[in-house]
Amino acid sequence: MPTYDYLCRVNQKIVEVRHGMNETIRTWGELCRLAGIDPGSTPPDAPVEKLITGGNVISSNSLKNPEPCGAGTCGMGACGGGTCALDDF
Repeated sequence: MPTYDYLCRVNQKIVEVRHGMNETIRTWGELCRLAGIDPGSTPPDAPVEKLITGGNVISSNSLKNPEPCGAGTCGMGACGGGTCALDDF
C-alpha cells in the first residue's frame, strides 16, 4: 500500500500515512484517525492537502547528516568528490 504525505495549513504539520490509491483524505480529523495520532487543538474539520512527493523521496531532515549534497555527504558518500546530481534541483 502506498504512503502519502499530507499538510495541514492550520497547524503546519505534515503527516505520512498509508492508504489505498482510491481513498481520499480531506480533513485533519480523518488524517489523525488514519495515522493513529491525537488531533490536539487543531479542529477536526481543518482541511488537509496531499503533497506531491514522487516515489522514494528522502528528506534531508531524515538523514543522520542532513548536509546539502554539495557538502559531499549526500547519499552516504555516493556523490563522489562532493558533487551530486541533485545539486541542480
